[in-house]
Amino acid sequence: MDLETVRVISEKLREQVRKTVIGQDLALDLMLIGLLSEGHILLEGVPGTAKTLLAQSFAASLKMQFGRVQFTPDLMPGDVIGTNLFNFKTNEFSLVKGPIFTQILLADEINRTPPKTQAALLQAMHERTVTIESETHDLGAGFMVIATQNPIEQQGTYPLPEAQLDRFLFKHVLDYPSREEEREIVKRHGHRVTMPQLQDFGLEQVSNLDDLIAVRKVIEGITISDEIIDYIVDLIRATREHPSLSVGASPRSANMLTRAARSFAALDGRDYVIPDDIKTLSLPTLRHRVVLAPGAEIEGLTADRVIRQIVDQVAAPR
Repeated sequence: MDLETVRVISEKLREQVRKTVIGQDLALDLMLIGLLSEGHILLEGVPGTAKTLLAQSFAASLKMQFGRVQFTPDLMPGDVIGTNLFNFKTNEFSLVKGPIFTQILLADEINRTPPKTQAALLQAMHERTVTIESETHDLGAGFMVIATQNPIEQQGTYPLPEAQLDRFLFKHVLDYPSREEEREIVKRHGHRVTMPQLQDFGLEQVSNLDDLIAVRKVIEGITISDEIIDYIVDLIRATREHPSLSVGASPRSANMLTRAARSFAALDGRDYVIPDDIKTLSLPTLRHRVVLAPGAEIEGLTADRVIRQIVDQVAAPR
């Protein structure tokens, strides 16, 4: 496995997913970076922006097992991770695995379920294991959570706590498509009102889990200079000192940004990280890890705007 192979895999993946999803190229790239970086992604967007279809197409093109949980107010932790049930035929308890036992898990509308059910994902996202009645079960190297939430509906939702948000490598906000993209969406999908069936699009497998594990080994060898490391640390520390933020990014953020930058460089065919990699990934890596100060909210500032200010202010290495 070499860098050229990594680049080819990423290009083929984009080609396959574009058969079903028009636009959203950045979201797809972040999902691939997340998978290669052993991270998870939170997708925020209004209904109808192809969040579910994107996740399904992503998993299908990589031939990875796909599972989906529709998060609702009455969902219990056992509904997600599973439980031990008594088998009257054998007089023994046996594990009934929940939908979390998969490779790509779509946690749909994750903010519609109470905190105790959201918390069921914490161990899985951080350790790739789940504990059921004192027994730990491995979820495998390919486990990844793609969570979605709707930004325009707040009634009946439970905002994700900071500890949960910090488990996500990226939070990506999906925009509406451009006019040309929307025209192509109508042209390709306008004859149906239900979710498109993936088999109708002839998606081809471009990679598998073994290949992705090999790619991760390549990524570990991507060079990151001391100057780039200093730049990352300075960006993270600047979020803790900015007057418009009451809570800045954690040290974990620096590690995650570093790993993601290595993956980003590999997908671009480079064996080294450049400052532009950090600038590109700073917003999706940090926007969910900072908390605005009350005064900043009154002034109409947003976390995105503050992070952009910090990226503009912190000197990048030449």
